[in-house]
Amino acid sequence: MLPVIEKLIILQERDRQILNLRDELARVGPERDGLRSNLSSNQAALDAAKQKVMHLESDRKKLELDVDAKKQLSDKYSVQQFQTKKNEEFRALGHEIEMCKEAINKLDDQQIELMEQIEAGQKVVAAANKSLAEAKKILDSRIGDIDIREGNLKKELDELNSNREGLAEVVDEFTRSKYERLLKQKGQNVVVGIQHGVCAGCHMQLSRSIIVNCQADQEIITCPNCGRILFYTRDMNLAATE
Repeated sequence: MLPVIEKLIILQERDRQILNLRDELARVGPERDGLRSNLSSNQAALDAAKQKVMHLESDRKKLELDVDAKKQLSDKYSVQQFQTKKNEEFRALGHEIEMCKEAINKLDDQQIELMEQIEAGQKVVAAANKSLAEAKKILDSRIGDIDIREGNLKKELDELNSNREGLAEVVDEFTRSKYERLLKQKGQNVVVGIQHGVCAGCHMQLSRSIIVNCQADQEIITCPNCGRILFYTRDMNLAATE
């Protein structure tokens, strides 16, 4: 194997480590944000549940006031009925009193329905409180680990980047430039082997001349299809499969 190919393979392995670390670092932020978003969602659910119960309580108190008002009106009609001496007025007041009683019964039914809704809402609030507490517990237990992991990844990445400079410098400028360009285009697999007569990068069949030139180890050979740098080792099977 050409010495420059050996250097490129070492550099490529370092770049793979760097790219993997970058990918892992890129997942840290969303993981942290996801925990915080979960907490915010639970807090919002709790606030909404409490707000609903408050509205129901307000409606119930309004009904209580309406009932009191109807009772006071009924009492007023009763006094007037007691004081009147006219049969027609007496009957009219009696009708108004019955109307008040019917209204009070309807209001009482509405209060019962609201109380049932309030009881159900309070259960929702209790469940939301529990979910929020669990979300806080998860956030508190994991956020510290995430921060530590992020710090360790950044430190490791800095060390790898620093070490990579030395690995890159030992490769001649022309070859390094070609490698860097392929790295941006192809990702981690830039320097690839030949197995069963195909490029390990794009998996396309290689011509016999390309295989022979690569096996000769006289110059850098690239795949005519994808442009990746090819290499050969003695344990590779160069023969094309039938």
